[in-house]
Amino acid sequence: MIALSLAEIAEVVGGQTHDIPDPSVQVTGPVVRDSREAGPGSLFVAFAGERVDGHDFAAAVVEAGAVAVLGTRPVGVPAIVVDDVQSALGALARHVVRRLGATLVALTGSAGKTSTKDLIAQVLRRKAPTVFTPGSLNNEIGLPLTALSATEETKFLVLEMGARGIGHIRYLAGLTPPKVGLVLNVGSAHIGEFGGREQIAQAKGELVEALPSEAEGGTAILNADDPYVRAMASRTKAKVVYFGESGEADVSAENVRLTDTGQPSFRLHTPSGASDVTMRLYGEHHVSNALAAAAVAHELGMSADEIAVALSEAGSLSRWRMEVTERPDGVTVVNDAYNANPESMKAALRALAAMGKGRRTWAVLGKMAELGDEALAEHDAVGRLAVRLNVSKLVAVGGREAAWLQLGAYNEGSWGEESVHVSDAQAAVDLLRSELRPGDVVLVKASRSVGLESVAQALVETGAEGEVSAR
Repeated sequence: MIALSLAEIAEVVGGQTHDIPDPSVQVTGPVVRDSREAGPGSLFVAFAGERVDGHDFAAAVVEAGAVAVLGTRPVGVPAIVVDDVQSALGALARHVVRRLGATLVALTGSAGKTSTKDLIAQVLRRKAPTVFTPGSLNNEIGLPLTALSATEETKFLVLEMGARGIGHIRYLAGLTPPKVGLVLNVGSAHIGEFGGREQIAQAKGELVEALPSEAEGGTAILNADDPYVRAMASRTKAKVVYFGESGEADVSAENVRLTDTGQPSFRLHTPSGASDVTMRLYGEHHVSNALAAAAVAHELGMSADEIAVALSEAGSLSRWRMEVTERPDGVTVVNDAYNANPESMKAALRALAAMGKGRRTWAVLGKMAELGDEALAEHDAVGRLAVRLNVSKLVAVGGREAAWLQLGAYNEGSWGEESVHVSDAQAAVDLLRSELRPGDVVLVKASRSVGLESVAQALVETGAEGEVSAR
């Protein structure tokens, strides 16, 4: 974080200082909420959770070098005491962002946020120092912590914004006001919580409403191929730039194909030129993500050639997102188990089909959460798609939703040997260990709550070390 004195922080957050001999002492290290990350010059933010109360670690973090604790009560060591830690953290982030000279880029969407954010960061940091959201820490706590990790040298701050309802993105954009706002898509993720795509579009569009006008440098980057996103142009005063396959897209791709290993290749077109891209990531769905990243980078002054080189060299920065491991025995394990929604599930299946040309393919799939009344239809559709793509075997893992996946496969024309329903992760591992052959490709994907990453990890470890059980 940029250096701030404890007195200034207390004033910004509206807090009272306790046990601070010298309020002029500065926080020069990171702002952290995990006591294990506290170090010299840091500020420890103490949240009181259901299981763990951060205040209990106050003495330990100060011993580790933290300058003070930001909490809701005195803790016997230097502390700034506030009524609400989350609000105080947000106020501090807003203060720091205002002092920074960085260009703030924010993005949201139903699917692909984290992968696209990682692409944007890898492209922009070729131009100037860039700070970006680690993993998918895109909520009321993760976002301000990311913003507070920026320094005076930071030129680009790339922030992923998630939403669980109307008003959430408006709140986040108020903490860290963006200059560039990107909306990827409006899909089925969390549709059970929102109540419908119209409500999801309303929530995601809060990002473009928060942008400054075009005269003030604001830019809204919108997916021309998504009608809900394209319609958001009427909700902003910022400059509007479109990406996608639509004829009205300012940034587009032509000659899209997949390599023999399932990696997308295309010719990138921007308003200032064109250049060829062959990505290291897997799956055609990354073309749209790459176009979104290219649109951001082009607006921030990068040429088509510079963008193409960066996109071609970019890798996956976040775990369990199309994470490909080649086992010594020739089995390929694709761990995409971080999360799942109908759009990302279908994209992963298509990537599996492309990667598995001439090889046996396995789709180990589990529940897609938070789909509400759409759950049966969406799971059925995924099961049907697996059959249409000629996936060799569908392994549906779990309870009711897994049964719906298998039912969709049966209804599309699968028979017993092409799909199977197993009760849990360990049963899936046992099945795969007994039936996998060298050269097979295995995709593992479900919502995060299912924990199917244990299947992928067990398969990778089995290939390297022998028999290992799923955890």
